[in-house]
Amino acid sequence: HWGVTTAGWRETYIVMGIVCSIGMALFALFLRRRPPLNQITAPANGRPSTASEMPFGLTAGRAQSLLIVAGLACCVAMSMPQVHIVAYCVDLGFGPARGAEMLSLMLACGVVSRLISGVICDRIGGIKTLLLGSALQGIALLMFLPFNGLVSLYLISAMFGLFQGGIVPSYAIIIREYFPAAQTGRRVGAVIMATMLGMALGGWMSGKIFDVTGSYQAAVVNGILWNALNLSIATWLFLRVRRMNAAISAPSRVSA
Repeated sequence: HWGVTTAGWRETYIVMGIVCSIGMALFALFLRRRPPLNQITAPANGRPSTASEMPFGLTAGRAQSLLIVAGLACCVAMSMPQVHIVAYCVDLGFGPARGAEMLSLMLACGVVSRLISGVICDRIGGIKTLLLGSALQGIALLMFLPFNGLVSLYLISAMFGLFQGGIVPSYAIIIREYFPAAQTGRRVGAVIMATMLGMALGGWMSGKIFDVTGSYQAAVVNGILWNALNLSIATWLFLRVRRMNAAISAPSRVSA
């Protein structure tokens, strides 16, 4: 806020970019040492490893493609409130300051959500965490349709932040759980790149829809549809995992 008011938003972002770049480069020096081999091959979450050359019973390429589409879709939906909440508040007559407060509240709750989702993911695994986060994010997006009062938007912003924070990290856990460990780096990178493209695409798309329709309601509906795509992929993968686990446990019950 201080940078934007004193120097302008463009200069503020340039300084933020420089600080983040230097900071990441310095902190990366502490990550140069490779972990011991037994840590690389340890099962994720302390549970028996489900990693294989056929993740979810699919070819690795098909499973990767589904996760890329899921990552793109969830972040197209996620970007609508995060990118446009300030403009939405201006459109409703509340002013940019209120929108900035809502955005700050949303992102702060996102930090809390990311930590809590990590604990949840340790207990139930990546695919269930993705399914839970996607469903909750869809509910939060739906709340933007009937409610547009000042207090309700503060509450919905906090709710959205609390619901969406664990979605993107869950992809890394899913890949670690279901793909061979030696492929983790490139596959996580591909899915995370798709999420960043989704944020960019969603932000632009929501603005374009507003320009065409003159209302953010249609942009919210667009986000809900993209979230439904993510939720359908997460649900389908979860059901495949459950069927595979049932098929594996069935012979054991018969032999017992």
